[in-house]
Amino acid sequence: MIEPVEKVDVPEFLDEAAQRVILDVRTPAEFEQGHIPGASNMPLFTNEERAEIGTLYKQVSKENAFKRGLELVGPRLTAYIEQAAQYSPGKVVGVHCWRGGQRSASIAQLLVYSGFDVKVLRGGYKAFRNYVLRAFSDWDYKLVVLGGKTGSGKTDILHQLRSEGEQVLDLEGLAHHKGSAFGALGQEPQPSVEHFENELFSQLKQFDFSRRIWVENESRTIGRIFIPQGFWDKKVSSPLIHIEVPFEIRVERLMKEYAHFPKEHLMEALSKIQKRMGPQHVKAAKEAMAAGDLKTATELALHYYDKAYLMATAKGNFSQEFHPEFNTNDSREIARSLIQFANEHEL
Repeated sequence: MIEPVEKVDVPEFLDEAAQRVILDVRTPAEFEQGHIPGASNMPLFTNEERAEIGTLYKQVSKENAFKRGLELVGPRLTAYIEQAAQYSPGKVVGVHCWRGGQRSASIAQLLVYSGFDVKVLRGGYKAFRNYVLRAFSDWDYKLVVLGGKTGSGKTDILHQLRSEGEQVLDLEGLAHHKGSAFGALGQEPQPSVEHFENELFSQLKQFDFSRRIWVENESRTIGRIFIPQGFWDKKVSSPLIHIEVPFEIRVERLMKEYAHFPKEHLMEALSKIQKRMGPQHVKAAKEAMAAGDLKTATELALHYYDKAYLMATAKGNFSQEFHPEFNTNDSREIARSLIQFANEHEL
């Protein structure tokens, strides 16, 4: 006799993710909008089929929707088993749909009959999302915020901190955007806000909460991504280490970082901040860029970003603020100094 499929809550489901292949049986569109990091999409229905069944459910009856689902799924049962075996040759899987309903139950029972070791996520992806959003505020983790004006090299310093053994959350890396009007240049398309939250949660979950976690002093939005409220509240009430790097060094860094991009792309980015930077300043920056004077264009833009950064930082409620000065562009040297500084101040 086949045993009933075991349902488990979110924490256990996630803890077993290292031993189980997670099969998300929602539609490709649902999966693309956001999914459990590391999960594989094995949709029970296509996007169009899901829409058709939903319409039948609402406009005709639950029974008609169920029958139509059987008509669609029946011929594909063998294909589901074969696909699951490709994802998990060891036949050890976790399965979920949106709310832990018919889709996950149907696939799970099919796989159990086919010899798979299966666990189903109770409450489905919806339960996972609720758990994620609560975790940002409920979990007891310690952030150290790395601040500094544009061009200070914060991203490179964070990467170096990670190389030195520190725990680091790279928000810009997760968002595929560097935060400014120029931030999308050279980046992959941004994820949905929902999936950004999922990825942020997944990285945070891997950390040792007895140790500090470094994060950059981002604004609430990174491109079109919003930092979740619970995490944001933790960030703006954590200690801030604002590094002071000379203007000239920052200009030099930014020139190296952006000089290889086409001028028309840089011009387009400048146009995005025309209202805030001022039409006359943007006009002067564009003229300098057109004349090949990237240094002047960078200096004009940097004056604007310095003012914007200081205004944004002033709105924070950081528990402590420090302003160490560095007269270098060496991210390794700065990272090592920051580790020593954080240790001395017991951050």
